[in-house]
Amino acid sequence: MFDNEALLEELHFKAIRSSGAGGQHVNKVASKVELSFNLNDSVVLDDLQKGRLQDKLQNRLTNEGVVILQCGESRSQHKNKELIIKRFLDLIEDALKVQKKRVPTKIPKSVIKKRLKRKKNQSLKKENRKKPNLD
Repeated sequence: MFDNEALLEELHFKAIRSSGAGGQHVNKVASKVELSFNLNDSVVLDDLQKGRLQDKLQNRLTNEGVVILQCGESRSQHKNKELIIKRFLDLIEDALKVQKKRVPTKIPKSVIKKRLKRKKNQSLKKENRKKPNLD
């Protein structure tokens, strides 16, 4: 499919301050990690894979074809970097999966006969409930 190690070399990381409440620690430490990956400039992926990724990830891509992910779950920058790399690789692998085409199954004749027989029995049951026609 593709080489994970070579793909990781094409990633760009930036450490930024986490948002939200947290006191002194969050105000002085840049523990949130932002990952950016330029899909159009990638050497690891071929044109077919790039096209598939552009279709599947069109809501996550910028106008320049860059995927941007952020992770600020942990207080550790290294842990956030590991999490964002795992999330990125999962995202790419899921987008590149080719779904099998569904082959519709044929309804067996016995099932069709059973359904028609049940319908016939139901109609006879309701027909027998009516008052007899004496004409």
